Amino acid sequence: MSALSGALRARLVSWQQAGLFHSGVRFLASDKDLLLKLRKKTGYSFMNCKKALQKFSNDIKQAETWLHQQAQKEGWNKASKLQGRKTSEGLVGLLHEGNTAVMVEVNCETDFVARNVKFQQLVQQLAVGTLRHCQKQEQSLTSFLKGFFGGDELLQMKTEEALMKDQLAMTIGKLGENMTMKRAVWVMASSDMFIGSYMHGTPAVGIPSLSSMSFGKYGALVICQAADHSFKGNVSELGRRLGQHVVGMSPLSVGSVEDESSGETETRMLAQPYLLEPDLTVGQYVQPRGIHVLDFVRFECGEETEPSESS
Repeated sequence: MSALSGALRARLVSWQQAGLFHSGVRFLASDKDLLLKLRKKTGYSFMNCKKALQKFSNDIKQAETWLHQQAQKEGWNKASKLQGRKTSEGLVGLLHEGNTAVMVEVNCETDFVARNVKFQQLVQQLAVGTLRHCQKQEQSLTSFLKGFFGGDELLQMKTEEALMKDQLAMTIGKLGENMTMKRAVWVMASSDMFIGSYMHGTPAVGIPSLSSMSFGKYGALVICQAADHSFKGNVSELGRRLGQHVVGMSPLSVGSVEDESSGETETRMLAQPYLLEPDLTVGQYVQPRGIHVLDFVRFECGEETEPSESS
């Protein structure tokens, strides 16, 4: 009897141990799922995500909030240490949606970081924030509006997630280089106009998550109007070609179709030899097509002068 009871007790203990073991496996699997989810959502290291989940008993919302707070704190600490280091590299970001377009410039220390996806995400966040800021200014346009933001204004701009200055600090913390938000321009045009856009020097790596977003080292926006709606061609392609000319020839003003060209030193856009057909001036190229060039903006990443724009 005692032998039977001993065997029964041993079996019961074995079952209990087995039950505890399987329960533990399920718990660990659940832990792992949360860890993977938090890691995917935030992009922080597995070690920090695990620490956050343990700190808040697997409450993923609290863990995420804490991770952002820590990253922001560490980013600001690193940003203060790196402040003053030269930021001569970076990217121009261009976001074009219908008759609204923006260009932004964000600088960093090396081209290596400029090619990093996290840096490009920062550029995209700034472009989206600038675009949304402009779109809130709903008004009936009879012409076009254009405005510029400097670095201090951009730092205070809000995104869906945080102020841009906090996004900047967190990116500095992740990538370990000094970064600066240099400038932005926005353009809104009336329905009878169109905005041409062009970007040159696209990074070899990194794909924008927005189809209307592009990165590069040089960018241009050109505001045009079709006379009496007579132009029947592809305005997007025409606008792209004019933007390509602005990037390549660096005009300083629009000028007039009546202006006579002074050759290679010419700085008035319409009097310059057209980049893609040098036998024609830009004015001679657009006039037969019934297109008026009203304004333009050119950005070159790292330039110290003000952006070129028509006067």
